[in-house]
Amino acid sequence: MKQLRTAVWAGIAVAALTATSACSAETAKKTADAVGHAGSVMAALTRASDKASKLGSAEVETVTRLDATGGKPVSMNGTYSWGGGAAMDVEMDTANAQMTSLQNDPTMQVKMVDGAYFYEIDPQPRGPLAGKHWMRIDVSAVMGQAGADNIANNADPTAGLRYIGASKNVREIGEQTVRGKKTTHYRGSVGAEQIKDSKFTAQEKKAALKALNSSGGKITCDVWVDGQDLPVRMKQQGGGMTVTMDFLKFGATKPITAPPASDTGDLTDEVKKQRDQSLGQ
Repeated sequence: MKQLRTAVWAGIAVAALTATSACSAETAKKTADAVGHAGSVMAALTRASDKASKLGSAEVETVTRLDATGGKPVSMNGTYSWGGGAAMDVEMDTANAQMTSLQNDPTMQVKMVDGAYFYEIDPQPRGPLAGKHWMRIDVSAVMGQAGADNIANNADPTAGLRYIGASKNVREIGEQTVRGKKTTHYRGSVGAEQIKDSKFTAQEKKAALKALNSSGGKITCDVWVDGQDLPVRMKQQGGGMTVTMDFLKFGATKPITAPPASDTGDLTDEVKKQRDQSLGQ
């Protein structure tokens, strides 16, 4: 189960970024008035967030590095959707995500839909995954109820751009070419005040602040915006995690549906117990 736990945390990196962005956007509304000097940057990032939000989905490529897995890059490529609620359908690097005990193929399909994560696996000989091709875990079992609510209610991964714009130390880095597009690079950081103002429980705040302190006390957010006011790349560093998300194309993605229940084994209870133990509950 230790190997499974590590793999699960690697597999939810995209969703973790979404939860952080949603919380950031909420805090931005409270702090925007205090950071007038960043007005032009905030306006640019708000335009990018508003435009991307309306498009509702995107084809993405992500690379995640987790301290817990030795910093090995875990690639996820596929679809992220937020127009009708948070959902994703991606191919994940099996070996670097430490999922080879459950999947022999070099990549595995991962979905997030209907409030749960689904991992495509090889049928197991015994236990809750016996004979099943999919493993299911509730989002709340991994992220906590507050984190799951943030993902459900604030699905747009670009919403946090408003917070970066409201950050007191946000700055424009300059023009750079990313994925063949001319972009403007912005950078801002968030600290303990974001966590303290969130709707997480006391235990969840304690765990988040501990992770934040281990990363130097802040999370740094970078975004590259093209001439069409759309984000081309977003990067987040902190809390033992670095996530880089490239937006290849916005809109017009296929609907994401859950696998058949008859072919799915549920590990929600096991993962929830592990999470409660890690939080001292």
